[in-house]
Amino acid sequence: EPVAEPADAPAAPDEAPKSTWPADTRLSYTLKGYYRGDFNGDGQVQWQRLDDRYQVQVDLNIASLFSGTMISQGALTEAGLQPRVYEERAMGRVRRLTFDGLGVTFADGRVFPQPQGVQDTSSQFVELSHRFSTGSQPLVVGSQVALWLARPREMRLWTYDVVALETLELPAFGAVPAYHLKPRQIANPTGVITAELWFAPS
Repeated sequence: EPVAEPADAPAAPDEAPKSTWPADTRLSYTLKGYYRGDFNGDGQVQWQRLDDRYQVQVDLNIASLFSGTMISQGALTEAGLQPRVYEERAMGRVRRLTFDGLGVTFADGRVFPQPQGVQDTSSQFVELSHRFSTGSQPLVVGSQVALWLARPREMRLWTYDVVALETLELPAFGAVPAYHLKPRQIANPTGVITAELWFAPS
């Protein structure tokens, strides 16, 4: 069951300063990993904005293991991204969440109170990057970053620990310092996939 406490309704969206949000952007990735053997794949993240609206789409294709698309649409506000609709399309299924400012509605019709600042699987990456790049969420090794996250079957408060400042060797950019964020384990999760994050201030 989703774990969410009742929360006051967020304020009506105000238009966020345009200069703090990136212009339309598309990032492409080559994916490598290990799951019962080495695998290769590709991914793409596409960010679009129009006035005070946004859309972020994440596409993943991992060999024969997984192929899917995650799309978040919503509003740009002074407080950050406010998702309105989230869809997950994978393996022939579509799972959908809606956010109306008061509650989060799951695909099976369940409704839970909407916590302040809640994000979805796609929007969290842009929201966190925006917080870090604008300084509204300082990054310090040893600190924590908390974020309410709504996924197709649950809504929980996720906590990322800032575990290190590491140097990544990137083919196009060389040595790049980046903060490493690692999610804490969640009790009784409904899924087994988690994401560690690296954020490079430069």
